[in-house]
Amino acid sequence: FFITIYHIMMKLVCLFSCLAIHISTAFIVTNNGRCGRGLLSPSYGTLDGRTIDGEFTPVNDMVLIKLDSKEQQTEGGLILTSKVKVKSNEGTVMATGPGKINQETGFAFDMPLSTGEKVVYGRYVGTEAVYNGAPHVLIQDSDILVKYLGEKLNLETVEMLRDNVLVKIEKKDDAESMGGILLAKSSTGKPAPTMGEVVKVGPGRYAMNGSLMEMDVEAGDMIRFRDLSGNTVEIDDQEYSVVRMNEILAKF
Repeated sequence: FFITIYHIMMKLVCLFSCLAIHISTAFIVTNNGRCGRGLLSPSYGTLDGRTIDGEFTPVNDMVLIKLDSKEQQTEGGLILTSKVKVKSNEGTVMATGPGKINQETGFAFDMPLSTGEKVVYGRYVGTEAVYNGAPHVLIQDSDILVKYLGEKLNLETVEMLRDNVLVKIEKKDDAESMGGILLAKSSTGKPAPTMGEVVKVGPGRYAMNGSLMEMDVEAGDMIRFRDLSGNTVEIDDQEYSVVRMNEILAKF
């Protein structure tokens, strides 16, 4: 008699346990607060306002960057509100893909960035996304201009990637004709090449076969590079230009 009661109680325990599991997996709370049917899975946050059920991970040579939210100030000292802020091109690396794979040789390029590093990237690149309520951007690692650790970008913390070269810009005065008339750049016909001093140099770019191509310039060299090439980066209130090795025409 007692054995029979024991078996009945064990069956009831199992029944209630299965019922509880079924209920917990059968109903989940949707974004609008209502209950719906489906498998209860851990939430990995939101992407563009939608709850996602998997980790948001970049692939290939893509990099997920959380944009800086620091206040921006005009030259006159006015603080810009969020509605009129200039789009920031700085942020923190939140996640990276494994790196690009050459489609012809199969060589796997390394990913030169790590989570937590600060970066400055080129303007008008990448795909914007609102991840967990914060603005992010997905871009290729080749669009990163410089990286650094810490809160402040300066010449000690800045590092160059691939074949990027950091150049201190040599500003030139307006061109002058033989008659002494100042000419605008657009009226001189050919745009004047740009010159500057090499400050820092990246490790180099990989060839298709995976070999690292050495850089032909080093810190201290004066170089001349193509007009309208490179991207401007401000470091310690000084303008620098980031150019690629194939944009450099000569050194002296």
